[in-house]
Amino acid sequence: MANIVTFGDTTFHVGDTIRVHYKLIEKEKVAGKTKREVKEEVRERIQVFEGIVIAIKGENESKSFTVRRVAVGNIGVERIFPLISPWIKKISVKIKGKAKRAKLYFIRGKTSKETEKITQGVKVKEGQEKKIKLTELSDQAIKSTVEPDKKPVVQNETPAK
Repeated sequence: MANIVTFGDTTFHVGDTIRVHYKLIEKEKVAGKTKREVKEEVRERIQVFEGIVIAIKGENESKSFTVRRVAVGNIGVERIFPLISPWIKKISVKIKGKAKRAKLYFIRGKTSKETEKITQGVKVKEGQEKKIKLTELSDQAIKSTVEPDKKPVVQNETPAK
């Protein structure tokens, strides 16, 4: 059973909210100059599917993951993506989730408010972790230079009788 998937530099777990960028090829029939003439026009575009990872299955090359999102009108849409696919262009983690189970199939019967408990995690932005560490270090350096070691002063609110 797989609980972690790595796609390029991105690592995600079950319960994470991810965005999957995948390529779509659309074919359209377009009328030509005459009525009898019909041409096929092929267009490629990249579509984004954003949702919660509810399952990761398989091993090695046959790994796949299931992403669920709630569409318009509270209709749940699930899509199974094979990990090794020429159609997937990019996967990015939007929110790190906290899941206690390997498969989150119970989310299918829940409302979006009830699933917030799982998705309440840390919002991930590119390069955010490094910035936090640098700011913490700089804040500590500023405090140590501005405020020398002082003993805390204790004041009593009520006067002694």
